[in-house]
Amino acid sequence: MKILGNLVWLIFGGIIIAIEYFVGSIALFVTIIGVPFGIQTLKMATIAIWPFGRDTRVHSRASGCLYIVMNVIWLLCGGIWIALTHVIFGLVLCITIIGIPFGLQHFKLTAIALNPFGRDIVNV
Repeated sequence: MKILGNLVWLIFGGIIIAIEYFVGSIALFVTIIGVPFGIQTLKMATIAIWPFGRDTRVHSRASGCLYIVMNVIWLLCGGIWIALTHVIFGLVLCITIIGIPFGLQHFKLTAIALNPFGRDIVNV
């Protein structure tokens, strides 16, 4: 069922989201200061391309000062807009019964878009 959900996700927009994250990641890698943010965007691209059967978990080191500072910078420089976009797509998709699983995947992407530093992607 996970494979079918992922294939439908890819066909109806998941590949576009993943490509956008990947392009944003490359743009951030070009600058030296953007490399940590590029790594987090690349992490978001990997979960956006195949979201069913994967989840994000906060690891034990995430309470450190550096993670908090980087998450605040991320949030102020664009993370809030990425998260709001995923919330809007999630709400729109949850209007129909067929779209509920895909809306839930957008809500999962919202969690990582709000604070990507200190999160790991795990298979469920």
